[in-house]
Amino acid sequence: MPATVLDALELVHGVREAQKRRSGGEGVRLWPWSRSTARLRLQGVMQAAGIKPGPHATPKGFRHGFGVAAVQAGIPHNLAQRWLGHAQLSTTAMN
Repeated sequence: MPATVLDALELVHGVREAQKRRSGGEGVRLWPWSRSTARLRLQGVMQAAGIKPGPHATPKGFRHGFGVAAVQAGIPHNLAQRWLGHAQLSTTAMN
């Protein structure tokens, strides 16, 4: 991860301090939410925004939509690949 990203995460979330405190091989949580809590909050935001339920109205659907919108907006595929964390450019090109 680039140092500038870590600096921003440190500023907002204190990740470096959290890494020092972590115990036993666990990852560093940036916030105290579980995955299910995050999903419930996302569903609340989607409902408030009037987004109808469907395969697009999921975290994975939003991620896919973001990738498609980025490529359609002219973002180079290799940059979208990095943003989405794809190991292979061919995965990004499928968006």
